[in-house]
Order: sequence, then C-alpha cells, then structure tokens
Amino acid sequence: MDADLFWAALALVLVFEGLFPLLAPGAWRRTFAQLVAMRDGQLRFFGLCSLVVGLLLFWVVR
Repeated sequence: MDADLFWAALALVLVFEGLFPLLAPGAWRRTFAQLVAMRDGQLRFFGLCSLVVGLLLFWVVR
C-alpha cells in the first residue's frame, strides 16, 4: 500500500467522523449516549458489522 493512499484514507475517515457532530450535535450526543449504555456484546457486534461492511466495501472498490 502506498503511504500517500494510507494518509488520504485516514484523512477521509477523520472528515466523516467530524461531519455528524458538526451538522447535528444534539443527535450525535443522543446516539453516543445510547452507545455508552449498550452492553459489551452489543458493541462488539456493532463493531464486527462495521468491520465486515468496511472490508466488503474496500474489496468492491479495489
């Protein structure tokens, strides 16, 4: 993997991570509070689903 591609991907992640709290801080805060209230197993499942979808998307795009 090219280092420039890695840094571009990291920058894009940060842009997407910042959009929701910038555009809808109240909704972001409520969503974050719901995430904090989840059990560990629920968070792991959510993380696993995100990881699988991200890998599939990466595979399709590449």
